[in-house]
Amino acid sequence: MFAGLQAWRSWPARAASTGLAALATILLLAGCSGSLPDLAAPSGAPSQPAAHIGEGAVKVALIVPLAASGNAGVAAQSMRNAAEMALAEFNNPDLQLLVKDDAGSVPGAQQAAQQALDEGAEIVLGPLFALTVAPVARAARARGVPVIAFSTDTNAAARGVYLLSFLPESDVERIVSYAASQGRRSFAALVPDNAYGSVTEAAFKQAVGRSGGRVIALERYPLDRAQMQAPVRNVAQAASHADAIFIPDGADALPSVVQTLTANGIDTKRVQLLGTGLWEDAQIFSNPLLDGAWYAGPDSTGFRNFSVRYRGRYGRDPVRTASLAYDAVALVAALVKTQGSQRFADNVLTNSSGFTGIDGLFRFRPDGTNQRGLAVLRVSPTGGQVISPPPKGFGGSAT
Repeated sequence: MFAGLQAWRSWPARAASTGLAALATILLLAGCSGSLPDLAAPSGAPSQPAAHIGEGAVKVALIVPLAASGNAGVAAQSMRNAAEMALAEFNNPDLQLLVKDDAGSVPGAQQAAQQALDEGAEIVLGPLFALTVAPVARAARARGVPVIAFSTDTNAAARGVYLLSFLPESDVERIVSYAASQGRRSFAALVPDNAYGSVTEAAFKQAVGRSGGRVIALERYPLDRAQMQAPVRNVAQAASHADAIFIPDGADALPSVVQTLTANGIDTKRVQLLGTGLWEDAQIFSNPLLDGAWYAGPDSTGFRNFSVRYRGRYGRDPVRTASLAYDAVALVAALVKTQGSQRFADNVLTNSSGFTGIDGLFRFRPDGTNQRGLAVLRVSPTGGQVISPPPKGFGGSAT
């Protein structure tokens, strides 16, 4: 494992003698927030290729939707900035970032990947959307080049195509296993009727089974508040003897769901409410009905520190996914410094000890998904309070 980036400043002098285990210590600067669904992917044609960043010999592609409209374009620019910042804070390693714009489209992704590979990219960072990962992966695989993508859709993962994103499955496993360790055995769930809900529902059922618990009630609900009343009432009636109710949703719907639960007799001081990293939201922290609820996510310290440095450099706040671009570049920089010609080999990228970044401990599984070392936090008026810290290391293999 990397020791952590307190060692960051003095690291270059020691780099020649550090091995892969020591690498996990290097990525430092530590992290926050939970599983985020993919942004809606826009359509459009790519703009002219962006300029490169850095002058190093090792070429690394960064593919993001810079020309996309709305939130996607904003996120892309923030991620591009974070990548630049990582390069600068790593004391300008022997890297050159080839920044390519895919505009969030399949044709744009194909063109961006081909350009980067033709220019000599040894690894691809990005793209952001699930639909653009596939064309990039095809082009990269044909050249034997690995991909570290930012999509949250595990269907995009494969050997050689690794996801660095916040995967909902990690949040679900962490919160359910913690609840079980605290004596919760009977679980109910209210799941949003959308793609995120489908992923978390499947993960929830598996996690409860692994923990030795049982699911006594589960309903899906639409976003429309009038239509959500019936499924919430059904769970409230069935879950009167439940130990915990899992609600993987954000601030737009969660308060209404919990209000309906309490109106139908659920005592949230007796039945433990459980959630995912989507709960990392000021609206949720300020809601008295959610005070004391538990959710899984990274310890937010690292992202707060990263945000301060980012604001100092760019004069604005980073988007939440910016830390992914930072960590990807920092990881690549560390591997270039320590791993020689094998720097991007599968066995190096899937090192079972993992790595430490802005958002804490992570490792890639051989199937391309990731595992993160998450904390369990309690909702309070002052924000998420850590009640179970993230692990200091991973045990066993990443399979």
